[in-house]
Amino acid sequence: MIRSRWILHPLFVFIFSTTALVASLFLYIYWYMAVNTDLEAILLRFNLDRGEVLKSQVWVVIMVLSILVGIILTGIFIIFLYNQKISRLYGLQQNFINTFTHELKTPVTSLKLYLDTALKYNLYTPDQLKYIQYMSQDVARLSYTINRILSIAKMESGGYQGEFVLLDLAEEIQRFLKNHTDMFRKCDIRFVPPPGLSFYYPVNPSLFEILLMNLLTNAVHYNESETPQIQITLEQTPHYLLIRFLDNGIGLEKSDVKKIFRKFYQGQGREELKARGSGLGLYLVKNIVRMHKGKITAESPGIGQGSVFTISLPYKKV
Repeated sequence: MIRSRWILHPLFVFIFSTTALVASLFLYIYWYMAVNTDLEAILLRFNLDRGEVLKSQVWVVIMVLSILVGIILTGIFIIFLYNQKISRLYGLQQNFINTFTHELKTPVTSLKLYLDTALKYNLYTPDQLKYIQYMSQDVARLSYTINRILSIAKMESGGYQGEFVLLDLAEEIQRFLKNHTDMFRKCDIRFVPPPGLSFYYPVNPSLFEILLMNLLTNAVHYNESETPQIQITLEQTPHYLLIRFLDNGIGLEKSDVKKIFRKFYQGQGREELKARGSGLGLYLVKNIVRMHKGKITAESPGIGQGSVFTISLPYKKV
């Protein structure tokens, strides 16, 4: 993996391309001169007029080729400089995201703690408690968004380090649903794992929780039903563990099925629904699944008919 990255580094590609181009020019000139010398020898042997056979001058051809190669080299050099500039800007962007989100995360965590304390000990009147609860929910949502941005930045920079533990996915999903009943209390989430089966797979617990949170909140946000319904299923095949999330949401256009996993991409749904999301949730899910050596796909019968997200994790059935 490290070797392939080194081979694809812009500096190596630039040097390799330039060397190949100069070498090809040298070989062409060498070949042209050799052929021209042999041709002149043939002309002298048969006493032919050189001007009638060789109407173009050798050095004119060489000069034109040199100019063209010079233009190509200049273009390659400009592209190389532009690529380096983009890489520096990307690095600055990643540093900014990390710094900015950490700066946001500290006060948000403190606010959440103060609000939760006020709610727990009933320090205010019922009306005040109601509005404090609204504020607490908004702070939790903001904290969740910040954590998503931080996770994406770490993954893209290759700096995410976490331990992968062999866990039963069914137990992890049940634990997650139990710990977040308040967040999804207005939803009908059904999960009944197949009896008598275990679904052990090496996962990073923190990332797996983020994955579940993103898929479930995505199903809730893009839903116009009074009671959003989500059905989670687990299935074993000879080569894969399959986790499916079926919802009764707004569905997907055929053109959106593959695009929705792109960064910042939002589907062709109604504007008020699109405004609820950031376009980062499914992009983050795709990267988490990839880190677990799996893949995720989306399906939908059409607009208004819900969606199905399937996670396929490589698994050898014993």
